[in-house]
Formats: sequence, structure tokens, C-alpha cells
Amino acid sequence: MVYFQFVFAAITLILIAGALLGRMNFHAWMIFVPLWLTFSYTITAYSIWCPTGWLYKKGIIDYSGGYVIHLSSGVAGFTAAFWVGPRTNKDRERFPPNNILLMLAGAGLLWMGWTGFNGGDPYTVSVDASLAVLNTHVCTATSLLVWLLLDIIFFGKPSVIGAIQGMITGLVCITPAAGVVQGWAAIIMGMLSGSIPWYTMMVLHKKISFLKHVDDTMAIFHTHAIAGSLGGILTGIFAEPKLCRIFYLVPDFHNNRAGAGFKQLGVQLLGILFVVFTNVIMTSIICVVIKFVVPLRLSEEQLSTGDDAIHGEEAYALWGDGEKYQSRHNSFYTADQEIPQSTKSAGAGGQVEMA
Repeated sequence: MVYFQFVFAAITLILIAGALLGRMNFHAWMIFVPLWLTFSYTITAYSIWCPTGWLYKKGIIDYSGGYVIHLSSGVAGFTAAFWVGPRTNKDRERFPPNNILLMLAGAGLLWMGWTGFNGGDPYTVSVDASLAVLNTHVCTATSLLVWLLLDIIFFGKPSVIGAIQGMITGLVCITPAAGVVQGWAAIIMGMLSGSIPWYTMMVLHKKISFLKHVDDTMAIFHTHAIAGSLGGILTGIFAEPKLCRIFYLVPDFHNNRAGAGFKQLGVQLLGILFVVFTNVIMTSIICVVIKFVVPLRLSEEQLSTGDDAIHGEEAYALWGDGEKYQSRHNSFYTADQEIPQSTKSAGAGGQVEMA
């Protein structure tokens, strides 16, 4: 269980990094990680998942991290992106996918891994875990199809990127509800998770100047914050008291179903407000503090060079453009460089030395 929770904390930071790609100072990121985990993630995780947390006591439902992981990462990533600033205009105007096939491979691994993400949350083999897995796949498939349908209606064609975005929003939306809703509810959640985040990303994002100003590189705000909030609200509407009693092991969990529905929805909305407030405040404080220690942002010269190059590496090295390949040493030489000649050393073992 400890390892499971460690991985949850780690993936939350990876999602935040998706909003900051290409311009955050590496040293600032190394400081940000432990500070954010300690002073932001821990607060929300304790409040929602710990039996002594105040939201847990109020009866909030977050089956597998729709609030703790996805809403937190979406809000924190968007807030941090505001403080770090945007990428260069060149990068923002032209940011094509590097490899569609790798995107599909990664999306497939992500979808497959979510089986353990949601199905493993009860920490046991049970009906609850099985239902969580089934609902995860049903909601995700529905969301993907709805997103593609909207792309076809409004843009005239589907896209791989659209399919992956729809897949992610479906996975995120079902996360807070996976084991506590029926299959028909998962279908409805999939329809909404494939349409509402699509609308916020494709329409509202282009109309609201503040959203355009903040450079959220991988649209984490829409795919995780919006979809996570949507999932939390729908959980309050569709959660089955019987399934909640199985998961939370509380015998009298919402026996009065009619009256409990409105109460649960209110608790879910309160949870959203708490997570948003906590992450905006704590992430902002952490970013401001870091600015007094090291720059949050790479310099303009480093941005023009590329964040991979300043580490002495090249993310997408292609063999060509006048380069000559010296296969024995697995290295490249440009056309105007002399390729060193290798000679046999006189020592034992016949090691190759460069002239």
C-alpha cells in the first residue's frame, strides 16, 4: 500500500511537468518537487483519503484520485505555468507531435496501466475492484468515441491526438467514481468527459484571454483539472450507496438515498473548491520562494538553444545533414571535422586508441 501511494504521488508531479515543458529551470524543478509534495499534495491527500481528514469525515468520494491526483495536478500545473511564463513564440506557434506512432504506443500503455491504477485501489481482489476495471474501460472508450465524433463534426476529420485526448479525459473522469457507480453511469460519464473538456479546450480556451496567456504546454488544465472536477461532480450524482458501503466499509453510508444525493453533491463541490484553493495558494507560494533562490525560468539564450541542449544532449538526433558516422565508436562527425584515425596500442588486449 505504501508503494502504491508513492506511485500516486510521483505520477501527480509528472502531470504537473507536462504543463511546464520546455522552459522551467532544472534546478528550480528539483526544488519544486519536494516542496510541492510536502506542502500541497500531502494536505489534499490527507484531507480526502485519511480517515481522520476533514473531507473524509464529511463523506467525500474520491475512489482513486480524481481530486487528489488529477484535479491537483491540473490546477497546480496551470498555476506554476503562470509563474514560470510561456515558451518562446516560435515554440508556441509550431509545436507538432514528434512521433505519432510513439504517441499511440504511450497511450496504449497508459490505458492498460489505468487498469491497475483504478482496479488496484481496493488493495484486494473483489467485486469492487472488478467493477472499477470494467467502468474504467467503458467510460474511456465512450469518451474517446465522443471526442472523435466532435472532431469529425466541427473539423471534418478525426485525429490521433484527438483520440488520445478523449481517452485521457475519460480515464480521468471515471477515476473518482470507478468502483462506486454502475455501468450505465460510466457510459454517461464517458459521453460528458468526451464533450465538456473538448468544449473548454477547443472553444473556451480560444475565447478567454487569461487561458490563452498561460502556456499550459500539454493542456493539463483541460484534460485533468476539468475532467477531474467533472468526474467528482458526477460521482456525487451517480454513486451507489451499496457500492460505497462495500468500498468504504461503512455500514450506514447514505442509507437515505434521496436526501443523500444532494448532500453528496454538495460535499463533492466543497472538495473541488478546497483542492483548487489549496493548490493555487501553495503552488504560488512555492514558486515565489524558489524565485528568491534560483531563476524559475531558463534564460532567453537557453530557450533558443533548447532545454535538452543545455544538458549536453540532443533529444531528436538525426543522422544526415553532412554528418559522417564512425560506427566503431558510435559517434558523429560533421563534414568539416576530421575523423580521428584509430591505431592499435602496443599494450596487451589490443585496445584501440585515438590518434
